[in-house]
Amino acid sequence: MDGAVNARLADADALVAATRDWRSEPAHDPKVEALALAVAANLPVLLWGEPGIGKSATLQQLADGLGTPLETVIASVHEPSDFSGLPIVGDSPATDGVPMAPPDWAVRLARGGTGLLFFDELSSAPPAVQAALLRVVLERRIGSLHLPAAVRIVAAANPPTSAADGWHLAPPLANRFVHLHWTHDPRTVARGLAGTWPAVTVPTVEPARAASALARARGAVAGFLTARPGLAHHLPTDAEARGGAWPSPRTWEMALRLLTFHHCSGTGREALSLALVGAVGDGAGLEFVTYLDNLDLPDPERVLADPDAFTLPERGDRQLAFLTAVISAVQGRVDERRWEAAWVVLEKAVKAGVPDVAARAAMDLAALRQPSWPVPSAIDAFAEVLHLSGRLS
Repeated sequence: MDGAVNARLADADALVAATRDWRSEPAHDPKVEALALAVAANLPVLLWGEPGIGKSATLQQLADGLGTPLETVIASVHEPSDFSGLPIVGDSPATDGVPMAPPDWAVRLARGGTGLLFFDELSSAPPAVQAALLRVVLERRIGSLHLPAAVRIVAAANPPTSAADGWHLAPPLANRFVHLHWTHDPRTVARGLAGTWPAVTVPTVEPARAASALARARGAVAGFLTARPGLAHHLPTDAEARGGAWPSPRTWEMALRLLTFHHCSGTGREALSLALVGAVGDGAGLEFVTYLDNLDLPDPERVLADPDAFTLPERGDRQLAFLTAVISAVQGRVDERRWEAAWVVLEKAVKAGVPDVAARAAMDLAALRQPSWPVPSAIDAFAEVLHLSGRLS
């Protein structure tokens, strides 16, 4: 009898498995592309969405696409000690101290060296648990264990109105995530249940673009925050907004990394826009995206290769962004020829009547000089400011 029952259950389980047998296909979905961009940049991501719309399934597909294990931790059912570590008393605590033992999921990730760590139901976690998660998300430490750099962190949360015993996120925790609002497309659901779901793939970074991409991103962020200094840090006044994305030096650093990876991998503009807004908030993010659309900076590497052939941008914020990008490119790979080419660029800025814009870049460039390199004639225009700063003696 038992054998017949087991056979029937086996047949039932085979049918269940058949209903879960899906295939995937490439598809263009900006929010999925934004998630993949942030994961590639190794930035913690928080997916906001109503229950049951496929956040967990998307992350399983992402992990499968990366060929890496997925460790799911339901934040709302854990105690603070599960993230800060449990004290384990050894033979000589007075001499060696008391180590904090990490949980099993953290040990598995450390042993594997890579993985996707998924914190689910984050908005249902009480404030004490959220406080314990701060160190995990920012420092990647659980007890005495340090997560490998290749481990990516993603979380999901339901809006407080639909979460079980929902809480607003504490501002220090919220400010450590790229926030993406997750919605479902009925057509995607219909096609998925017919057997085909969209694939989730991480963008491919092109190493040859890396130096130029970082220089361009630094120039853009520096230029924007110089033009809009009030957006460097702005903590919202209401609790709900504080639990989302808002601008701070930390999140602008996240935006810098997102923009660098975008330039390196060629992700779509809409995906970049979603990711940047998810890092620094709606107001600052949309304004920054508009600024980027109108920036159109020359490639600093091309300028350094032929500094006599470029024209300085006319707008002051674009000039600063461009000069910052040029100096950043030289800092990324310093040699005498590139250093001298950058002085030609700064000399053009002086001749264009904007020596104040070039002065800051001149101080950074002067600091890169090797003792054996001759002093270029263009440095004369900055002699006074360099003497005052101590860069030129």
